[in-house]
Amino acid sequence: MTVDLDRAYWLGLLVSVVLPVLVGLVTTRVTHAGAKAVLLLALSTINGFVVEYAAPGPGYSVGTAAVLALVAFATGVLSHFGLWKPVGVSTRAQDSFVKAA
Repeated sequence: MTVDLDRAYWLGLLVSVVLPVLVGLVTTRVTHAGAKAVLLLALSTINGFVVEYAAPGPGYSVGTAAVLALVAFATGVLSHFGLWKPVGVSTRAQDSFVKAA
């Protein structure tokens, strides 16, 4: 079995790994976790639909875009809890725009 994914799909997967850091950049530590999850879901949905639009092929499939959005969200959540949070990137991203009083 060979896997042949277009460049757009690989780029979309890379973006979905970085999305939790982007959410951390635009939110604060006191932002409710549910709000962060909704923001991550929204960005993942946008990512899925843009990747499907950018992928070469015989047309646009909303079903494929929805599956890509779910994969992007799952990848974002997994990368947040498995990669970014344990090494402290999430905390540093949220502290990056905090100014001393």
